Amino acid sequence: MSKKLYPLKFEPIYQYRLWGGRRLEHWLSKPLPKNEPIGEAWLLSDRKEYANKVTDGFLKGKTITELMHKYHDELMGLNTDQIERFPLLLKFLDCHEVLSVQVHPSDDQTDYIPEGDTGKTEAWVVLETADDSIIYSGLIKGTTKEDLRDGIKNNMVSEKIHRFIPKIDDAVFIQSGTVHTLGGAVVFEIQENSDVTFRLYDWDRNDPKTGKPRELQVEKAIACIDYHQVEIGPVIPLKSSEDKNTELLFDNDHFKLWRIQSDAPVEVGFINGPAVLVCLGGEGEITYQSKTYSLVKGEVMLLPAVVGQLVLDPKLKISLLQIAIPKKKPINQS
Repeated sequence: MSKKLYPLKFEPIYQYRLWGGRRLEHWLSKPLPKNEPIGEAWLLSDRKEYANKVTDGFLKGKTITELMHKYHDELMGLNTDQIERFPLLLKFLDCHEVLSVQVHPSDDQTDYIPEGDTGKTEAWVVLETADDSIIYSGLIKGTTKEDLRDGIKNNMVSEKIHRFIPKIDDAVFIQSGTVHTLGGAVVFEIQENSDVTFRLYDWDRNDPKTGKPRELQVEKAIACIDYHQVEIGPVIPLKSSEDKNTELLFDNDHFKLWRIQSDAPVEVGFINGPAVLVCLGGEGEITYQSKTYSLVKGEVMLLPAVVGQLVLDPKLKISLLQIAIPKKKPINQS
């Protein structure tokens, strides 16, 4: 009898970033590397250089990449035909200092995307703020390519970008082509499984590890900007008419994301498609085929399509994000 897939949890992968801090130790049980700023914890990544490993069960130590090869249909369900690797990259970011001003290409800007990669639409959910928290999202209305070039020349790029002070629980959607950055906050980030970033400006700072400025990609960044993406603010959550504990934050071609806050049992997972649960607070348990799986703050759980819908039973009032992957549209062959 072959072994079956089950609810899967993964070990986070920490990433050095010069703008990072040490606040992710409050969100994850895995100790941070010592004596360096950690800007990112990759929670679920199917990338060649950084693939998360399963933490328990008979698949312990296997990467999401290996699972996508061996259990592709069981994991992805109705998405099987159109998806080869897991299409999302999930992270916690500790933006102790402000990130570079940057832009990501869209999926159809293939001249700017390495082979095998995609464009990058992303979104943030704000988890912690500080006195210096700031989000830059979208250009000031009317800003032109020439305005940006002048801003770079005169160290005034930030004056061309819309900004606001974020609050905890704010949710911000960053469509590909949007000029953006943030600082002074801890956020959850969901994005297309892509690492294509073009830096427009990096605040004239040096990387302490190299003593040199980081590379900019000004021309590529300017070419990929969508000048219609202006003055982006937090989204307005869409409350569920069926479940007062659930609200929809993001719904686009790449991902759907709900926020669930409940002290009563709640249904999670989907029929014929995978679900990802990200616990932001509290704890709960899921029972599947007579075995109990726990979920606590900072953990990510992937429910394979074959697992279907389950009931999550909170032990302490739980706050979590539930993510679905929309079925990919057939590729036009004409």
